[in-house]
Amino acid sequence: MNYLDRNEFNFEPSQKVLDAIKNFDPKELCFYTRIYDQGKKSVISVRVSEIYGVPEEQVLLGYGGEEILKNAIHYFLTVGDNKTILIPEFSWWYYNRVAGECGGHFEMYPLYETGDTFAYNVDEVIEYTNRIHPRMLLLASPNNPTGNSLTSEEIGRIMENIPSDTMVLVDEAYASFITSDTDYIAPLVNKYSNLIISRTLSKFYGLPGLRTGFGFIGKGHDQFLSYSNKYLGFNRFAEAVALAALDSDEHYRRVADEMEWDRQLFKKELGDLPGFKVYKSVANFILIKYPVEIKEALQKALADQDYKIKFMADKGLESCLRITLGRKEQIQTVVDTIKSVFLNK
Repeated sequence: MNYLDRNEFNFEPSQKVLDAIKNFDPKELCFYTRIYDQGKKSVISVRVSEIYGVPEEQVLLGYGGEEILKNAIHYFLTVGDNKTILIPEFSWWYYNRVAGECGGHFEMYPLYETGDTFAYNVDEVIEYTNRIHPRMLLLASPNNPTGNSLTSEEIGRIMENIPSDTMVLVDEAYASFITSDTDYIAPLVNKYSNLIISRTLSKFYGLPGLRTGFGFIGKGHDQFLSYSNKYLGFNRFAEAVALAALDSDEHYRRVADEMEWDRQLFKKELGDLPGFKVYKSVANFILIKYPVEIKEALQKALADQDYKIKFMADKGLESCLRITLGRKEQIQTVVDTIKSVFLNK
């Protein structure tokens, strides 16, 4: 089966990752890590601290970026009386479900379709946040499923103009596909105590099955760190593989660059067809508007070839497809199938 529906990785892991797996000594699993004796969470948090220039005690680790999001939302929506989280209108359904799990509730701020992209209106995000005064504001950059992002300057402008007791959670699961620049993270985290930035090894590093996420939080949240940290450390096999992945940026950057061929193919082959619109994406997926009358025939044609893509059901996006960017032969097959079904409808 060719899975192009959940933004996973259809390429090869780096050689360093493969070597780490082959060379891992199973006897390591017979013992807890001893790094807690040094007051550290994990060898991963130590390495992430070195890479991003954020103190290790402000590095967050989790079972994928999912757990970082879940821990933050569960904690901050249950401490105090304010249980509101503000999320983007078109975004990952998981955000509002997690809020509901802990008795919180969500409100939405809009994203706007402008030309061939969706966009945040930063001034409006600031206005909504000041008017609603939520306990948490969630920003996804890039946003899933729309594929648009915020600049570091825009994040800074939001932080500067909203209540300081609103915790801001920036989900950057897909951020490494935009740029290799991470120099903005440490200054933002150092300046704003109410900021959390969440990342993961699942997307850019292509290891969703490893379930390893990392992030950063502003100063002064010892109780939250105690809540989210693992007393007995982390999975030692996952640690070894994660370190190898973090040391393989060149390999994964090459894969990310190859995805531009996919984007251009979709735009060239589908962009001018009646009823289609190919949105700009800076992530490892692309959103495409299509004529919904071909949905059933397209689902069947793709299933016959063992392909899965995401047929959107979100309100306002019902006529859209979200397709994970994969290997050239996979994307060519998807494009050819869509065109064939459309032209023979």
